[in-house]
Amino acid sequence: MLDDGGAQHLQPGIALPSLPLPSTHDTEIDLAALPGRNLVVVYPWTGRPEHPDPPGWDDIPGAHGSTPELEGFRDRHTEFARLRVSLFGLSRQTVDYQQEISARLALPFPVLSDVEGRFAAALRLPSFNTGGEIYLERLTLVAASGRIERVFYPVANPARHADEVLGWLRRKA
Repeated sequence: MLDDGGAQHLQPGIALPSLPLPSTHDTEIDLAALPGRNLVVVYPWTGRPEHPDPPGWDDIPGAHGSTPELEGFRDRHTEFARLRVSLFGLSRQTVDYQQEISARLALPFPVLSDVEGRFAAALRLPSFNTGGEIYLERLTLVAASGRIERVFYPVANPARHADEVLGWLRRKA
């Protein structure tokens, strides 16, 4: 997957917007206010069994892969914790929708809902449209005390992305 420059403005040192977002852990989380190192896995959409993908989904580069990506971070959750990194998922889906995937995949970290797109707009996160809906492009933000430290974009292999991020974090340790 080629870098289209959609995230080049997300440079180290930029502050995350202070916007409390509802989470699958029944709390609101303000990423800007969190101490330490936090990792935000931004993904476009997760499907559900027996539900069709959005229109044209198969034709959109990088659209598929959210479930294996989240499973990768789930499976390595303890490794991130050992490095003192907190994990969060983030999409524009509603919390109710996200709670299904969170329960089905047994995600040990909260998934945040930016259903109104305020967080995405504040950071000008790359997005795409299909079927009259806006979806966030896949990227990962590493933030240290509310400021961007690193952005992974594009994410070429969602299923292996957790390993990629862990490798970078280990080199930084």
